[in-house]
Amino acid sequence: MSTYLSKRLIYMLVILFAASLLIFCLYALTPGDFISGNIKLTPERKAELREIYGLNKPVLERYGQWMSNAFHGDFGYSLAQQKPVLQLFNEYIWNSFLLAAVSTFLTWVIAVIVGVVSAYKQYSWFDTLVMVAIFAAMSIPSFFIGLFLIKILAVDLKWLPPGGMLTTGSNATGMAYLKEVIHHMTLPVVVMTLLGVGSLTRYFRSNMIDVIKQDYIRTARAKGLKESKVLFTHALRNALLPAITLVGFELPALFGGSLIIEKIFNWPGIGQLYMQSFGLRDYPLLMGFTMFIAILTVIGTLLSDILYHVADPRVRLQ
Repeated sequence: MSTYLSKRLIYMLVILFAASLLIFCLYALTPGDFISGNIKLTPERKAELREIYGLNKPVLERYGQWMSNAFHGDFGYSLAQQKPVLQLFNEYIWNSFLLAAVSTFLTWVIAVIVGVVSAYKQYSWFDTLVMVAIFAAMSIPSFFIGLFLIKILAVDLKWLPPGGMLTTGSNATGMAYLKEVIHHMTLPVVVMTLLGVGSLTRYFRSNMIDVIKQDYIRTARAKGLKESKVLFTHALRNALLPAITLVGFELPALFGGSLIIEKIFNWPGIGQLYMQSFGLRDYPLLMGFTMFIAILTVIGTLLSDILYHVADPRVRLQ
């Protein structure tokens, strides 16, 4: 295991180095930036700012300085927000994490239960309804579902707020603050769950159909075990093994934010900040966030490999 981890860490460092160079060059060589696009600045002030932030230096020299600062926990300074990039991450990323964590938990719970029951009752009316719902959830755009639920639940029925994280002007604290946040996050969580549960349910259903046809499942039934124990103890455990590989993609998704959902519901998350930075050409923030997602991706991939080995010791890590 130690030899494997050592090799993977070296491999990860090489990937991150290549990714950092590609990310920096992509943004650095893009025409224009926040300073040149700001019409309020005089040419003299623009030249002064470019000198202060080193934007008039060669690309490779700027990359070396950026990487040196990144190793010390400094991913740059957002010119548009007038704050360090890491400070902005700390302010916005946990809001996105809250939405993603709750919706991911609900998505996996619903997908596992519905997928198992649908596979057990293959070709029944329940399975047919599930498949119709799956394809409907996968085919309808997220912005349509979001706007439709806002129209019905927020505008017409007034059950839930249409957007935001808190009521405008709210000074709630403690439990009142928690209730207000939960009240506002209900709609975006419902939409994100509906969007994710379709493909994941189909994935679990397919895996379960393959597993319940295996000989050891028939043997377990022949021993007189309860059907619920056969399904959720013997079959589900092996059906979940291929899904462990998806864990590697869940980690960056938890912190990456949902660009469309956060925009529709005006949720103050990192995804919406990321989209605003594109329009403002705030490249330090864009580079820092993209590099952060790259780091989470390689870490998530490593975790999924290790978890797969833990779940199935027959898989050897080499």
